[in-house]
Amino acid sequence: MGWISFDPLRTLGFPDTRYLKPDPRFSERELLSQADWILFPEYWQVNALVYGYKRRIFPSHASYLLGHDKIEMTRAFTAVAPRHVPETHIAANTPEKASELWDHMLLPFVAKIPRSSQGQGVWLIESSADWKDYLAVADMLYVQEHLPIDRDLRIVRVGKEILAAYWRLQSPYTFHNNISRGGDIEYSLVPEAAIALVEQVSEALGIDHAGFDVAMVDGHPYLIEFNRLFGNTGIFDGDLRLRNTIIQYLKAQDLPERPTSNHRGKRRLRRAA
Repeated sequence: MGWISFDPLRTLGFPDTRYLKPDPRFSERELLSQADWILFPEYWQVNALVYGYKRRIFPSHASYLLGHDKIEMTRAFTAVAPRHVPETHIAANTPEKASELWDHMLLPFVAKIPRSSQGQGVWLIESSADWKDYLAVADMLYVQEHLPIDRDLRIVRVGKEILAAYWRLQSPYTFHNNISRGGDIEYSLVPEAAIALVEQVSEALGIDHAGFDVAMVDGHPYLIEFNRLFGNTGIFDGDLRLRNTIIQYLKAQDLPERPTSNHRGKRRLRRAA
């Protein structure tokens, strides 16, 4: 039947694509139930589309579920690449747990709000006052060791392809590396170990549209997080490359698998008959 998009800006120029506004009533039920692909739905639509309408969505279900919450993301990273996750502690925000973590973590350390992006909701904890400020707004406690870096890597993977890999230099005003928070882009050699890690984790978890943040410490890559929706500032020909890569990837999913021939096996079957 074609494709349906809930994000016209990200799918501008896609062939055979109809645009719908996100609707909690799912009023276009017939269109949704017949669509070959549903593109960029809102997070709150995902479970209804996947489980109720049995539709394929892009980005993938895993990209949505894991990308929505840093706690679930970190647990998934730890499951498939435990050596590449910074020391992380997740706990309920209770006085007892807050005290335990304060006593355990070396200053400075990083504290995060699990559902945030673009560097928002990230604290550098350097004092008890910083810790109290964080505790006042956090529903869950999510703390990580502070890695000794002044830059990190942004590695963008769409479908099966790495579209971009570049360094993000730390902002002169904060400890953030995010471009939206004053960080800068540097195009220089990107370690193969970082790219290999992103490819491995993407395949293992089924993530097909993400900008991964990776820190390098003494040549060892650490996964910080990924963003399901990312800016294209650092991608050469960003809009065009993203559009073409997504279209090719989705079309490839619809190609029938080529049967693998096993002539030797067929001869054995004939003799057995």
